[in-house]
Amino acid sequence: MNYFSYLTEDDIHYVHDASLEILEEVGLVVRNQKARRRFAEHGAIVDHETEMVRLPAAVTEKYRALVPPSITLRGRDPAFDITFPRKLPVIATASSAPDIVDPVSGITRRSTSDDIARIAHLVNELEGFDLFSISTLADDAPKDQFSLTRFYAALKNCVKPCRTSVYNIGEATQVIKLGELIAGSKEAFWERPFINFGYCAIVSPLTMDFDSTDTLMYFAENGITAYGTIAPMGGLSTPLTLSGMLVIMNAEWLAAAVLAQMSKAGTEQIYNFLPVFADMRDGAYAPGAIEIGMMNSAVCQMARFYNVPAGGYLGLTNSKVADAQSGFEKGMSPLMGAMSGADFIVMGGLQDALMSFDFGQAVIDNEIARMIKRVRQGFGFSKESASVQEIKDTGPGGMFADNPATLERMHTSTFMSELADRKLREQWELEGSSTIHQRAMNKAFDILSMPNSAALDPDVDARIRAQFEGMVAGDARLQEGWQRLDVGGAIATRGRRTNRRRQKNP
Repeated sequence: MNYFSYLTEDDIHYVHDASLEILEEVGLVVRNQKARRRFAEHGAIVDHETEMVRLPAAVTEKYRALVPPSITLRGRDPAFDITFPRKLPVIATASSAPDIVDPVSGITRRSTSDDIARIAHLVNELEGFDLFSISTLADDAPKDQFSLTRFYAALKNCVKPCRTSVYNIGEATQVIKLGELIAGSKEAFWERPFINFGYCAIVSPLTMDFDSTDTLMYFAENGITAYGTIAPMGGLSTPLTLSGMLVIMNAEWLAAAVLAQMSKAGTEQIYNFLPVFADMRDGAYAPGAIEIGMMNSAVCQMARFYNVPAGGYLGLTNSKVADAQSGFEKGMSPLMGAMSGADFIVMGGLQDALMSFDFGQAVIDNEIARMIKRVRQGFGFSKESASVQEIKDTGPGGMFADNPATLERMHTSTFMSELADRKLREQWELEGSSTIHQRAMNKAFDILSMPNSAALDPDVDARIRAQFEGMVAGDARLQEGWQRLDVGGAIATRGRRTNRRRQKNP
């Protein structure tokens, strides 16, 4: 497939060479002493007093070449394991919103483990999503079980690959123990480790923090599936140009990838990013900006240059509701990413600059995800599909609708929407003039009203609960008071959005 691109071959080589120059001449601050020692042992120039690490170009080139060309993310059910790059992009929910739009009141509130369980059940049934990147935080998590709570509620209700980040190695070991209990033994889990982690080891510009760098090395050393994300903010932590952001982001990705390979050669990686340009009128965080899609196009080109999978947080929105702004922000950048060759797209369910999750939005985003995959399936041109003989046989003034071939192709040649309304206005009005969000909420209600076939076996669940005292329930039960909407009625009364700040856990 021919992909859309912005950069010429000369541009790609310039970005690479400029990144090597920055790492060699400027370097980066590395807060973690173990990481500094590891860099030094493998040829970097390290000043432990200033915490500065400079990477000679030859060292960077040696270790970045060890990054494998593919990655596998595993689910509780191996039928849902995904290895990419592949023809269709892998599409995931976006993660770690502190709030949720309550499906009963319509007012945002802090998310809990019960919400994660419901979202996991929903995502398990939405075919557009390949991976559940745990969508929200859990405000009710017991002390010292924050990440464990999130993974438990997710894994208990979803057999697709699940992932999120953890704060430190202690949390990671808890979650891995959970995986071993689900698998039945330590040996069974490590034969096919089905828990996936993320981390943000780089704080732009050019800084590696302590805990995330610690987890990066721990995951690599132990063969745990994990990938990093580079998350700069243009105009604040990078130059306010697309090209300047690309150069510094590329240097940062190389530094993190090199440390992973120094920790264990062959550690799988994704060239994954969450670049955001600040709205310099007020400094607002703007993940819905079209420049995110544009940047992803360049990232895809750099990833192909390095022969690694390309990923990105696309389809995010600053809108607080599922409106026209949400639609174009969630549609344009992911489609641009897909046309540019993105292998991994993180997009589903979140609103308000990653602050809140909405069930209806997730179902709408599932439809967007399916459309994106339809685009990447390709045109499918062939002599047979050109249908010359059928055209001849039907002739001038003929009707193709009654040809047997039309009936055979109706579910394969065109995308069959489940939510988008295509009726005549009169019919739409007669049926209640419903909004797409109402229809999406009804679909979410219908899914969550059914028993969850993906739920953990009770004996397995009992084993887990015996191990971890005070564990949350983690059951995907329909929230009390949630009712199916009359398509002619109004969505539950909206209240004023609560003023809460996002916790740092991308």
